[in-house]
Amino acid sequence: MIARHARSRIEEALARQAAVALIGPRQVGKTTLALQIGDQRPSIYLDLEAAADRDKLSDPVLFLARHADKLVILDEIHRMPTLFEALRGIIDSGRRAGRRTGRFLILGSAAIDLLRQSGETLAGRIEYVDLTPLCATEVDGGQDVERLWVRGGFPDSFLAARAVDSFRTRLSFIRTYLERDVPMFGPRIPATTLERLWTMLAHNQGTLLNASRLASGLDVSAPTVTRYIDLLCDLLLVRRLPSFHANVGKRLVRSPKTYVRDSGLLHALLGIETYDELLGHPVAGPSWEGFVIENLLAIAPERTRASFYRTARGAEIDLLLELGAQHGTWAIEIKRGLSAKTEKGFHIALEDLGPARAFVVYSGADRYPKSGGIEAIGLRELGEELGAVTVPGSEEP
Repeated sequence: MIARHARSRIEEALARQAAVALIGPRQVGKTTLALQIGDQRPSIYLDLEAAADRDKLSDPVLFLARHADKLVILDEIHRMPTLFEALRGIIDSGRRAGRRTGRFLILGSAAIDLLRQSGETLAGRIEYVDLTPLCATEVDGGQDVERLWVRGGFPDSFLAARAVDSFRTRLSFIRTYLERDVPMFGPRIPATTLERLWTMLAHNQGTLLNASRLASGLDVSAPTVTRYIDLLCDLLLVRRLPSFHANVGKRLVRSPKTYVRDSGLLHALLGIETYDELLGHPVAGPSWEGFVIENLLAIAPERTRASFYRTARGAEIDLLLELGAQHGTWAIEIKRGLSAKTEKGFHIALEDLGPARAFVVYSGADRYPKSGGIEAIGLRELGEELGAVTVPGSEEP
């Protein structure tokens, strides 16, 4: 159940560039997808977490020269950050020899290290593709969307035979990140401190970021909390949704909102195991809001600018998607439940901004018009419509 659109994007990127970096959190399916692509052409796979494969690259130029006619898949490349410099020379040499595209497929479990290393050494030679967890358009409707909401989009969690197996898989995932990946990617942070912060963010899902308040709960400084949240964002575990900034003659909220990106991890952090437990928990509404946002952003065209809009007087839009001149801005209100009722603040915000289209996403499946040019729509249908949007130039490296 790997995203078909991600596979096609990788294939297209390999046809344009010498190197493609597939970025996504651990256990999202990067290796499975890369091996599927490798099966369709001459390729070689190297897992850089394995000492034997790292040893093969002790002299990377010599080893990779023997495989110049193959797609080389480099998994967990953060294990060998010095490799980027060698890849630059190999790519440039290949270009002079006439092979300009499809040389390397690089896999990484976080944006932080790859962006830093490749941005410095592979500029003009690499293209990035994000791989997100499963989204609502990739599963059947109805109960499968409910299960996706409860369990999240990591394949092992979503496909687990029992709810308890899914829950334990997510707890193990959290423990792996805290004890293994955080020390690897970031500064020395006590695992217990970061887990407390992650859990605090889960309790405050979808609220405005208040670093000072979080800092007081952790007995650290506000700048320290900000650095910790930066790391969770770089590890693709937390999203900071910025506020919309425009000269609309209103006093706008400036602080970003924070969301634990995967709803299944959110629920595991809060000890929520089943659908019934979720419905009875205060986080149910914010959880659904974050779930909808992540699903839509996973499908949105590249270069889409996402934000929320809120004024000091209470006018509010949960999600603004700026799709470019051809499609304009879409305003999205998010409601959990079978009623697609909109609030007064949403209508005021629409008057402020005048978006090209306005939707209220709710838990039902019917699509119908509402007053003020608003459409009520289900998550899957809006996702499919958003996924069909093409933005001129978005396919360029």
